Amino acid sequence: MDVNGFTSPAMGTLTPIHGTDPHRGEWNHSAFIPVSLADETPVLSSETYLVILKARAALAALDATAAHLPNPGLLRTPTLRREAQSTSALEGTYAPLADVLTADAAAPSTPELREVLNYVSMAEMGFDKTSAGYPISVSFVSELQGVLMRGTSQQDTSGRIRDRQVVIGQRANAPSSAFPVHASRFVPAPPGPNLERGVRDLTDWMRADHSTTIDPIVAAAMSHYQFETLHPFTDGNGRVGRYLIILHLHSTGVLTEPTLTVSPWFEARRTEYYDRLLEVSTRGNWDGFIRFFAAGLTGAAEQTRAQLIDLSSVQLELKELVRSSSLRADSAHALIDVAVANPTFTVRDVEFTLGISYGRANQLVTQLVDLGILALLHPQSYTRRFFAPRVLEVLTR
Repeated sequence: MDVNGFTSPAMGTLTPIHGTDPHRGEWNHSAFIPVSLADETPVLSSETYLVILKARAALAALDATAAHLPNPGLLRTPTLRREAQSTSALEGTYAPLADVLTADAAAPSTPELREVLNYVSMAEMGFDKTSAGYPISVSFVSELQGVLMRGTSQQDTSGRIRDRQVVIGQRANAPSSAFPVHASRFVPAPPGPNLERGVRDLTDWMRADHSTTIDPIVAAAMSHYQFETLHPFTDGNGRVGRYLIILHLHSTGVLTEPTLTVSPWFEARRTEYYDRLLEVSTRGNWDGFIRFFAAGLTGAAEQTRAQLIDLSSVQLELKELVRSSSLRADSAHALIDVAVANPTFTVRDVEFTLGISYGRANQLVTQLVDLGILALLHPQSYTRRFFAPRVLEVLTR
C-alpha cells in the first residue's frame, strides 16, 4: 500500500503494523483505520445530487413494476442467482451464469458452484430474518458471512470478525520482490479492538434513522464504503458488502421487494469501482464515489426492471400456450409459475410445491415437455431436472 497517497487525515488514521514473512523475514508497514461515519451528508456537487435523483427514480420504477406483478416473490430466486454469479465473479470465484441458474442447490457439481450458491442461501436467510424483525448487528452480519463460507476452505475461520491481518489487491507498479503487504493496493485495519469497534459503530449507524439528514442512496453508499474499508472478515467481504446494499435499501423502504441485482453493473466497471472506494480513504473523495455508486444503482435498477418485465412476459406467453392446448387443469398454469421461479426443478419439487401426487406431477411435467414449454436439462443424468428454455433465455441475456 502506498502510504503517501493518504492525504486526507479527516478520513482516518494510519496505524503501524508488523509481521514476519516465512521466506523474507520481518516487515513493517501501516494499516488504515477509518473514522466512524458522520450523521450528516458529505459535501456533494450539484451533478452528484442529480445522479442521486435519477437513482431514486429508477429504483421507484423498479419497485412499482415489482408491485404490479401478480407475485413478485416468484422472481426472487432467479434474480438472486444472477446476483450470486456476478458478485462472486467480482471476487474471483467464477461459474458460468447458465450453470449457476440451472445448478442443483442440494448437490452443486463444483466447489465454485457451491460457493456461488452459498450466496443465495445467505441472501434468503438475511431477507427472512430482517422481515421477521431481526436488526442489522455485528452478530447478524457475521452469521451472513458464515453461511457464505459454508463448505469452503475458509469455513473454520468464518462467522466471526477476523483475528489476523489481511491485505487487498496488488498495485500494478509494485516490484515483484516486495512484501505482499507493501505491494498491496490497500491494507485495512488490523484485528483487535479498533476493528471490532469500527464494525459495531457501523451496524449501529445502519440501524439509526438518518431520513431527515441523509438520502437513503447516500446512506447506502456511505455504509458500503465503510464496510469494505473495514474489511471485517477473512473472506467474502465484497459479497457480503454488496448484499448489504440491497438489505439497506430494503430496510429503509426504498425497495419493498428486494429483487435488485447490483453486481453486474459494478462487475463491468470493477477497476473504477475499486479506485472510487480507495479515493474516499486517500483523498476524502465522497463526491466521486457517491456519484459512481448512484449511477450504479440506476443502471442496476433499469437492468433488473427490464428483466422482470421480460420474465413476466414469458410467464404470460407460456400460460397462453397452455390455454391454447387441450390442457385445462389449473395445476398446469401453476407449474408455469414453478418454472419461472425455479430455473430448474425435479418432479418431486413440483409434487411438493403444488401439493399434488407424484404421479400427477410427473404427468403434468410430461405434458408440458410435449408442448415444448419444458425440457429435460441433462438427459443422461440419473436425477431428472427440468427447465423452461424461454425462461433461461431471458435470464442469460
